[in-house]
Formats: sequence, C-alpha cells, structure tokens
Amino acid sequence: MFQQPYDRYTAQDQRVWKVLFDRQTAVLHKRAASAFVEGLARIGLNRHAIPVFSEVSQRLRCATGWELKAVPGRVEDATFFALLAERKFPTTMWLRSMEQFDFVKEPDLFHDVFGHVPLLMDATFANFLHLLGRTALQHLHDAEALRRLRAFYGFTVQFGLVMEDGKPRIYGAGLLSSSLETHHCVHEDTPRQPFDLAMVLDTAYTEERLQEQYFVLNSWEQLTEAVAELAALLANVHVNAWELKAAC
Repeated sequence: MFQQPYDRYTAQDQRVWKVLFDRQTAVLHKRAASAFVEGLARIGLNRHAIPVFSEVSQRLRCATGWELKAVPGRVEDATFFALLAERKFPTTMWLRSMEQFDFVKEPDLFHDVFGHVPLLMDATFANFLHLLGRTALQHLHDAEALRRLRAFYGFTVQFGLVMEDGKPRIYGAGLLSSSLETHHCVHEDTPRQPFDLAMVLDTAYTEERLQEQYFVLNSWEQLTEAVAELAALLANVHVNAWELKAAC
C-alpha cells in the first residue's frame, strides 16, 4: 500500500505544478472536450498546490464512485486493468522536472491527475473506463487481445478526440497534459481520422514519441458503444480459438 508522500514535494515541485497548470489551461482553451472542462471545475483542481490524493478521491467517490490509487510508477497490465475494474485509477506520485515540461514518456503526477481525473467526474466516461477494465480482465493471458486493448486505450483514453459543435475537441490525457502533443495534434498536417474500431486496433501504438495520427469520436456516446463492440469482438475471438483448440 503506497501513500502519497505529500510532505516530500519541494517548493520547486509546487512551482512545476503551477506553471504546468497555467500553461495547459491556456493551451486547451476552446480545444478541450466539454466533459474535461466541466470536470476540471467540479473536481476542484487549481494552480496553487499539488492536489492531495485523498481529497481528490473523496470528491470522485461522491460523483462517480472512483478513487485514486497511489503507485510509484507504471504498473503491469494485470494490475492496471484490475484497478480500473474496481473503479480505482492508478496515479503516479512523482512529478516531472522543468526540463521535461513539454513531453514525458512515463506518466507523472501531472499527466495522471490533470489529464485523467477531470474526466472521471463524467458519468459516461467513468462507466466506460470501468467496463474497459472489466473487459480486459477476461483476456490478460492473451497477448493479441492485450495488444488490442492497449491500442484501444491509447487511441481513446490517452490520445482521443471527440466532435463537438462541428470541431474535434481533445479528451485524451496524453494530449491534455502535454503542450507539445497538443500543438502536434491540432496542426493542420497531422492526420485525424474518424474513429473506426477496426482501424484503431490495426494501428501501431506507442508512447515513446508523438503519435502519427489520432482518431475522432463522432459523439461522446460512441465511447460506450466502442468498448461494448470491443468486448464482443474479443469474446468471439476467444471462443473461436477455444473451439479450434478443442477440435485439434
């Protein structure tokens, strides 16, 4: 059981949070999805101090039944998806340095809290992520299924966009928490494709560099439809593989 070491955050850490918060809220003006904007206001995050996980969890539990689970860094797939299935979001405790402002390969506190938490205040998104976790638990020993689940998670939760008022708006945490990735995503030369599950699952996904393309939902409700479609697809593949093995 890890606890957020709040008393270890230095004055420099607090300054990093403040500058990141100010910059990202400015960059995301009229670019972020309405669910993020509303969630950011409701969850009570602000520029003045690094959030206290226990206080954030209390607000989340009241709104959607979620809470934060402090972790030292990236966790393995089985642990990660199991936590999502329990409505617990694994939240990194370390914060990037000034030299890492624009882009980090590993999730840090700003990415996890500023990027992910506001959307957990939205009932549709919160239920979607819970269903994704429950779906993943059924396929943890299937390498191909896990690859598909990572791609799906990556191109939705991490780097997804959604159409609102005729324009693509950002809801992916990797975009919301990175100025460099945000500017890259909205550049006119960067491909942004309509969300198609088959295409998403067939697209290589990595967090080691900026994404080569992004996928845009036609509506917020498509998230729920997409994860249900993914669950059915993975279940069908699993059944077919079992039947083939039995026949042999």
